[in-house]
Amino acid sequence: MTTSRSEQLDDIDRALLRLLSKNARSSGSALAGELGIAESTVSLRVRRLQRSGHITGYHADIDLNALGAPIQAIIAVRLTKHARAEIERFRAEAPTWPGVMALFHMGGRDDYLLHLAAHNSTELRDFVVDYLTGHPAVAHTETNLVFEYARGTGWYDLLS
Repeated sequence: MTTSRSEQLDDIDRALLRLLSKNARSSGSALAGELGIAESTVSLRVRRLQRSGHITGYHADIDLNALGAPIQAIIAVRLTKHARAEIERFRAEAPTWPGVMALFHMGGRDDYLLHLAAHNSTELRDFVVDYLTGHPAVAHTETNLVFEYARGTGWYDLLS
């Protein structure tokens, strides 16, 4: 029987991951104080969590409204055929298109979900026409506007 990566974590590792997910810019001394351990221990554990793949990066949450891009959409995409070359081509291109924040490869009716930010509805429409409607791999799209986004914390239960 193999052990999962989450089984290799102890309570301090789990608490460290929770704290970093709330604020990835927390200093080693702040994390050490919160956890009641030495700052050098925090540094060693963070490096180990990075090497093991538990921490894959650090990201800033950007206020898109402040950038003048208040429109967000989730666009469901169905491909014309499921040939590996078409899938890989779409997968390689889509994340680089203007405004794309994330790309999700899905199981079910839709093949992909694109999370997109735009300055206005015209820019959103033009994106769909310029990048999706004319793309040879795309059979159908459905655009859903995002009214509000709330970051979830329910995944913290996975650290238990």
